[in-house]
Amino acid sequence: MYELNLPTFDFRLKKEKEQIFIYDSIRKKYVVLTPEEWVRQHIVHFLINHKHYPATLMNVEVGMNIRSMTRRADIVCYDSQANVLLIVECKAPEVKITQNVFEQIAQYNMSLKSKYLLVSNGLEHYSCSIDHEAKTYQFLQDIPDYTTIVTPVK
Repeated sequence: MYELNLPTFDFRLKKEKEQIFIYDSIRKKYVVLTPEEWVRQHIVHFLINHKHYPATLMNVEVGMNIRSMTRRADIVCYDSQANVLLIVECKAPEVKITQNVFEQIAQYNMSLKSKYLLVSNGLEHYSCSIDHEAKTYQFLQDIPDYTTIVTPVK
């Protein structure tokens, strides 16, 4: 597979009938290893192991309806009150991050209302914060750490 601009992790692979699968610790099952799935699994482990996002507050392939069409967000992270905190859109390493990718995740965010967005092809990563009231966004220098963006429970 591709070498990515993300830390490595101890992944589990298996092969069945000439098809390679990777274990998804969020979905608790093996899934077909595609270039996009390779990026998705690296991002999942990066968020958990380096950015402190709880695995229990993370979902993969979250379905939603947008304009009567079913869509799936690659990764959605929540806070402890089940509010969407971060949406991640993953692309295969050979896919360039373009305006269309940002428009795709923005459409997802119209439904999910996340405070933060992350787009990555495993080589380039772009994150931004969203101010829904002011209808503005700001690109961030780094992917936010969970502990710095959650509101503590009182």
